[in-house]
Amino acid sequence: MKDSRLKNIWFINTGVLLIALLLITKLGYIQIAKGEYYQDLAESKYLVSSLGTFDRGTIFFSEKSGRKISAATVVPDYTLAIDPTKVTNKGALADKLLQFVKFDRADFIARAGREGDQYEEIARHLSEKEVAGIRALGDTSVILEKNKKRFYPGGRAAAQVLGFVGSDGSASASQTGRYGLERYYEETLARSGKDDSSSFFADIFLKSGASILFDRGREGDLVTTIEPTVQGFLERVLEDDVLKKYNATSAGGIIMNPMNGEIYAMATMPSFDPNNFSKEKNLSVFSNPLVDGVYEMGSIIKPLTIAAGLDAGVVAANTTYDDKGYKIVNTKRIANFDNKSRGVVSVQEILNQSLNTGTMFVQERLGKEKFREYFKAFGLGEETGIDLPNESVGDLRNLSSPRDIEYATASFGQGISMTPIATIRALASLANGGVLVTPHVVKSTEYNLGRPREFVPSNEKRVLKKETSEEISRMLTVVVDKALLGGTLKMEHYSIAAKTGTAQLVEDGAYSEKDYLHTFFGYFPSYDPKFIVFLAIKNPRGEAYASHTLSKPFMQITKFLLNYYEIPPDR
Repeated sequence: MKDSRLKNIWFINTGVLLIALLLITKLGYIQIAKGEYYQDLAESKYLVSSLGTFDRGTIFFSEKSGRKISAATVVPDYTLAIDPTKVTNKGALADKLLQFVKFDRADFIARAGREGDQYEEIARHLSEKEVAGIRALGDTSVILEKNKKRFYPGGRAAAQVLGFVGSDGSASASQTGRYGLERYYEETLARSGKDDSSSFFADIFLKSGASILFDRGREGDLVTTIEPTVQGFLERVLEDDVLKKYNATSAGGIIMNPMNGEIYAMATMPSFDPNNFSKEKNLSVFSNPLVDGVYEMGSIIKPLTIAAGLDAGVVAANTTYDDKGYKIVNTKRIANFDNKSRGVVSVQEILNQSLNTGTMFVQERLGKEKFREYFKAFGLGEETGIDLPNESVGDLRNLSSPRDIEYATASFGQGISMTPIATIRALASLANGGVLVTPHVVKSTEYNLGRPREFVPSNEKRVLKKETSEEISRMLTVVVDKALLGGTLKMEHYSIAAKTGTAQLVEDGAYSEKDYLHTFFGYFPSYDPKFIVFLAIKNPRGEAYASHTLSKPFMQITKFLLNYYEIPPDR
């Protein structure tokens, strides 16, 4: 009997505690998660409010310290209107309102005199200060309407990464994510306006915690890997020292952690202001060619060919071949960039002097099948899985051809095409010990209730031996120390591995004689890299080779990153 009573008491106490826990959690949800909503309701006593018409999750940048900086948020947006049926003195009201906001006085008086009309809009996008002043007038003929709008505090910063919010073109003119993260994470960022706390509590008791707390479909805020200071520096270099300096069509760059795929900065110039996207005449600037553009990359692909040869054991750095300056393949003459022969040289010199005949030599040693296997393993013809929309895939169809010439040209980055993001992922495998990582720009999703969902890599794979990564890194470091611009870029206390590329652009199925793509990649410190940098410039004027257009911008970025992140010297 006694045991039965104790058991009943225990059940009652447990039930009370559970109910209390639910009430406390619900209260917390109302005060924290829905606090802004109820604050808006309170303000509706003073404003004609369009509550619930628009709301959206926040996107954050991440400073190197871990502090979050707002990149995309929702802010109040006020509209001033009047009810002409209540206006007693049109001129006096105009003069009162003009103390706080600018508008055409004559037009105001005309609007205020419209009989039977109860609503005339006077001004949009008022500030909080202007609203406070107008509200203090206490005039019943004045209407202050509170709406909400998407706002990007950084202006143009990372515009192509963020995207923007605009009408989806439907009859309801719904505001949805257009381009960038706004589009890719639409389901996470959009707000239904419904109280989801009850479903959350039900899920807690009916489903496993992991399946709920890490559900991508739940509404939340995004914390990105984009470091705002690094992003700003990259954009300034691309705009001032690349795009404008060489009067180029476009310029782009990516700064990534080669060990885990975190993207610290990604930019393309020209860019746009997502706060004023409707005024942009060149709609092509909204897209992100670093993700959706496909190009023949040229000589920055040569290190992949050399790495494949090293990994397969068919060549070593000191292996030699007789460079005659050209080679006839399937009746076609393929030459070095300067048409000059070097005689007997080592594989190291293939990278030092960017010799087309050299990569052809390595490809022949590998054979067609092995070469194709390595290049497909590098992921050049597939999506990387980056969390941005409209990712394109490269074109490796030439590697299905039986013709020798397709493999010969592919060995130095022509005849096959790829996206910049796939390119930097493949090149990162040279730096990180031989692993293909997943590039990403969101590190976590934060929910109103529950733990954040951290990024978890899902498709990493080994494509090179660790020893191969170390050897190709050593060889690319020699390129910077001794060959690139005559060794003038060598840093005394830091090792840097890098390679340039210059490729003809394809127009209407043929190679252009005047349009080129210059590319550059590098990582540092060479043997324990913290950063890999990819740069590209389309149609630069005044310089023929990427070594002259992109080497110095790359070194600007390198020195900035080493200093900003306080990376200790490695030599």
